[in-house]
Amino acid sequence: MEAIRKQATKLREQVARQQQAVLKQFGAGGYGGSDNLVTDEAELHQHQKLEKLYISTRAGKHYQRDIVRGVEGYIVTGSKQLEIGTKLSEDSRKYGSESTCTSGSTLSRAALNHGRARAQMEKERGNLLKALGTQVAEPLRAMVMGAPLEDARHLAQRYDRMRQEAEAQAIEVAKRQAKVRETPGNSESIMKLEAAEAKLQDLKANMAILGKEAAAAMAAVEAQQQRLTLQRLIAMIEAERTYHQRVLQILDQLGGEMISERQRIEASPSPIMDNTMPPPPSYEEVNGVYASQTHNGTTDSMGYFLGEVMHPYQAESDVELNLSIGDYVVVRKVSNNGWAEGECKGKAGWFPFGYVERRDRVLASKVAEVF
Repeated sequence: MEAIRKQATKLREQVARQQQAVLKQFGAGGYGGSDNLVTDEAELHQHQKLEKLYISTRAGKHYQRDIVRGVEGYIVTGSKQLEIGTKLSEDSRKYGSESTCTSGSTLSRAALNHGRARAQMEKERGNLLKALGTQVAEPLRAMVMGAPLEDARHLAQRYDRMRQEAEAQAIEVAKRQAKVRETPGNSESIMKLEAAEAKLQDLKANMAILGKEAAAAMAAVEAQQQRLTLQRLIAMIEAERTYHQRVLQILDQLGGEMISERQRIEASPSPIMDNTMPPPPSYEEVNGVYASQTHNGTTDSMGYFLGEVMHPYQAESDVELNLSIGDYVVVRKVSNNGWAEGECKGKAGWFPFGYVERRDRVLASKVAEVF
C-alpha cells in the first residue's frame, strides 16, 4: 500500500506540473489574471502541512500497532512461563512437606522456602502481564481502531479530492479566458467564463475551510497519539520496573534464608574428640581387621556399609584418612575405641567413627566416587 501511495503522489505531482503549464499558457494577462490560480502560497502551505500531518499520524499509528503486537506476544510467552513457574512452586512445596529424608530436614526447609518464593514471583509476573494488557495494549489498540483518527484522515482525503477538482476547474477557467480573448464581446463566452470563475471561487473557499478543518483534526490526532503513546510507554516501564524490584526483594530474602541455612550446617560443631581417645590402631595391631575380632576388646565387626561424611577431618598420621563433608566412605571396620577403618577415593585409613553417618541408599554416581 505504501508503494501504491507513493506512486499516486508522484502522478499527482506530474499532473499538477502539467496543469500549471496550461495555466501559465492560457492565464497570462487579460481577463481574470492570476487570481484564479489554485496553488497560491497560502493554499500550498496548507497542502504541505496536511501532507506532513498525514505521514506523521500514519507512522504514529503503525508504531502504536507494533507496541500492541509486541505486548500481546510478551503476554502469551509470559503466561506460559507463569504456568511453568507455578508448577515448579507446587513441586517444591510438595517435596518439602512430604519428604521422609532420615539425615535431616535441611533440604525440606529449603524446598518449602523455594516453593513459597516461587509462588510469590509468579504472582508478581501475573500482575505484570495484567498491567501490560490493561494499561498498555488496550488503550493503544483503542486509538489505532478509534474514530478520531479515521475521521481526520477522511477529512484530509476529502480536501485532497476537492483540491484536484479545483485544479481542474482552474484549467477550465483558463480555457474560458482564452476563448474570450479570441472572440471579444461574445456575451455567451463571457457568461460561461463568469460561471466557471464563480465555481472556482466556491471551490477555493470550500477548500480553504475544509483544509483548516482537516489540519485541525489531524493536528489534534497527532498530539493525542504523541501524548497517549508516551504515557503508555511510561506505564509499561513502570510496570516492569515494579515487577523486577519485587522479584529482586523476594530473591534477596530467599537467598538470605538459604545462605543462613548453609552457614548453619557448615558451622555445626564437629564431634568433640575425647582427649583420652587413643590413637588409631595400626594395621599390624589388627591383623585380622576384616574378620570378626570382638573378643580382644580392640575391634568390632559391623560388616561393610557406606557412610556419608558429616564433618571434615584432617589426618594426623599416615594411617589416618582425610575426610571432606559430602564424601562417601566404605566403612569396613569399627573399633571399640571410637575409630573406624575404611576406604574413600581410592585411599584407606582410620578416621573418627562419629564423623560419618550410615547410609543405606546412595546414588550409583556417589558409590563410583568412593573407589
